[in-house]
Order: sequence, then C-alpha cells, then structure tokens
Amino acid sequence: MKIAIPTNDQKTVSAHFGRTAGFMIYNIEGTKIIGKEYRPNNFTGHAQGWHNDENHGEHQHSHSDIFRALAECTTVIAGGMGRRLYTDFEQQKIKVFVTQESNIEKAVELFIKNELDNEPDKCCEH
Repeated sequence: MKIAIPTNDQKTVSAHFGRTAGFMIYNIEGTKIIGKEYRPNNFTGHAQGWHNDENHGEHQHSHSDIFRALAECTTVIAGGMGRRLYTDFEQQKIKVFVTQESNIEKAVELFIKNELDNEPDKCCEH
C-alpha cells in the first residue's frame, strides 16, 4: 500500500493539501515501511497559481491531475484540505485521514498501528 502525505519540508504534515510544496509517498507492506520518496507538487491547482487567478472559478477546479499524480496511493494523510477534494478522494476509493499529528514519521507509525486520529470535519469549504 502507498500513502501520500503533503509536506513543505519532508518532515511535517502540511496543513493544506493543495498548497503544499510536495508529497512524501510511503510504501507500506504489512507493518513495515519498505520505501519512501518525495514528489514535488507541480500538479495541484494551488501549486499552479489558480488560487491567485481571477478566473479561479472558470477552470472547474478539477482534481484529475492529483489523482493521476498519486494514482498508486490508496491512502492520504493530511493536516487539512478542501471539502470537495475530500469527497473526490472518497469517490476514488482513497481513504483520507485529516490528522492533528504534524510529524510525518509519527503519523505513518500511528497509521500502521491503526491509531492515527482522523477529523474529516476539519476540512474547509472552498
């Protein structure tokens, strides 16, 4: 299983999925981390400057680039994200954890132990 975690420094969980600098991708087998990699965020709308674009509403705010870039990931751990993205992940059968845990390694450890907090009500409306 692969887990995607938004991060600005490769150590802490980003508070906003779409505005993050990149993503740590963890490959988990059973209860072990068997690999990890960093992917720069060059595919979310906010990373491409859409949040500053006066035509923000006209581009349909599609999440298809995110799903393509993270296609092999079955789980996302984030500090926050928009409600629509959260719903789109659910429709793609990708499990989302909105956590208060800020340390990536600790979040993955808690996830593996099935102890990671999940607060989907913390998603923002945008």
